[in-house]
Amino acid sequence: MTKTLILLFHPDLSRSKANAAMARAAAALPGVEVLDMTAACPDGLDLFRDGEREAARLLAADRIVLQFPVQWYSTPPLLKAWQDAVLTRMFYIAYETEGRRLEGKPLMIAVTAGNAPEAYSAGGRNLFPMIDLLAPLRATAHRCGLGWAEPFVLYQADKLPPKEIETAAANYAAHLASWIDSPAELAA
Repeated sequence: MTKTLILLFHPDLSRSKANAAMARAAAALPGVEVLDMTAACPDGLDLFRDGEREAARLLAADRIVLQFPVQWYSTPPLLKAWQDAVLTRMFYIAYETEGRRLEGKPLMIAVTAGNAPEAYSAGGRNLFPMIDLLAPLRATAHRCGLGWAEPFVLYQADKLPPKEIETAAANYAAHLASWIDSPAELAA
C-alpha cells in the first residue's frame, strides 16, 4: 500500500473549517497520514532541532502533500520555516544520505483561498492566477527533484456554508485517491 504523508500547515486548525474538513476526509483514506505541523512544531524551532526526524518522515512516505491556506499570496510562516530547516538540511547538508533519497517522490499542493476563482486572474482582484502564486513551490519541487502534481485548490474557503465545505472535502479526498492510485510517474 502506498503511504501518503500530508503535512498540514494551518496556523490554527481549531478555527479552520475548510482545512479541517479536508484533513478529516483525507485521513479516512487508506495509507494516508495527516500531520498537523502547527501542533507538532508549535514554536517552529523543533524543525531546526530535529531535522533528522522531519527528514525521516519524508523519506518514509511514497507521496507527499503540503496542505495550507494561502496567506497574503504565499505560504504560512511555518511552511517557509519547514522549507528552510528540512529541505536545506536534506539538499545542502545531507544530500547523499537524505536529499538524493527524496528525489523522484510525487508532491501535491492542496490550498484553500478566501477569494473567488475569478479574483485569481490577470484582470482579477489578486492579479495572478493561483498557479502563478504557487510558482515558488513548483520551483522548490523542481530543485528537489520532486514530481509536481496538479494542485488542489478550494476557493472561497472561509465563505462556504458547511454543506459545501463537506462536499469540497469529499472532492479533495477523491482527488487524492485518484492521485494515489495513479502510477508514480503519472502522479507528477
